[in-house]
Amino acid sequence: MRLERFDLNLLVALNVLLEENSVTRAARRLNLTQPAMSAALRRLRESFNDDLLVANGKRMVPTPHAQSLAPMVAQLIIAAQAMISSSTLFDPATSHRVFRIAASDYITAIVLRPLLSELADVAPHIRIEIVPLGPGVEAEMDRGAIDCVISPEQFQSQGQPQELLFTERHVLLGWSRNPLFAAPITQEAYDQAGHVTVELSNARAFVEEQVRALGDHRRIEVVASSFTIVPWLLPGTNRIALVHERLARLFVDKFELAIADPPFVIPPMRELLQTHRSRAADGGLVWLKERLHFHAAS
Repeated sequence: MRLERFDLNLLVALNVLLEENSVTRAARRLNLTQPAMSAALRRLRESFNDDLLVANGKRMVPTPHAQSLAPMVAQLIIAAQAMISSSTLFDPATSHRVFRIAASDYITAIVLRPLLSELADVAPHIRIEIVPLGPGVEAEMDRGAIDCVISPEQFQSQGQPQELLFTERHVLLGWSRNPLFAAPITQEAYDQAGHVTVELSNARAFVEEQVRALGDHRRIEVVASSFTIVPWLLPGTNRIALVHERLARLFVDKFELAIADPPFVIPPMRELLQTHRSRAADGGLVWLKERLHFHAAS
């Protein structure tokens, strides 16, 4: 096979096919019809003289040769994306770019929400896709499928550069008419109070790790699946919750809530911003990072 006879667009199709292991899902991602995607797979099979994907029951699995090709193809796509991004000037006012950001609902509420408000005025054609944090995020970052990850360190890829976006402290939040908030909260009062906590599906939240390391004697009455739902669960009750201070201040006036310091020291949480190492010269990503830093510092 000679390079000048090979349609390089087929590499994009091959990359997606090897990520999805499905002609149907690959076609959907590339906005192609299934017959067009099947035709691309047929041409790839002819070019590489290998089946690449073979049926196994209702699934398709890559051949050994396809498995060996997958990391090389992924790196070629990342390099091509970096080359194209660095060779064009980025104008947010006219750009139709799609940025994929992996972040929690907490980051979405305090950083991405004001960013989206700004984009409506200065970058009306840009689309933001917010991806939930989870086990697959590190792999997506490594293959360049996500533009940036905003999270504590445990959710980030160790092979990509990181930078500090901001630090956050945790406070106690509760209904303003909860008598517990009439004076500084003692350790005994904290332990005896009913608590609302957050249990993530993929990892333990930062504050939960800290509290359990100190010795946890709370009486947990409610377990929520997201950070932003917690303030909704406190009014009209004597329950309390350990939450991010910025999130607490976002809701304190909306729900007649009160804020207090916990009766023990919780280390500050470091929220990191991570992008792919090949995107350092990406004008669009440089602009996005600058805006994220601006809103995180506001």
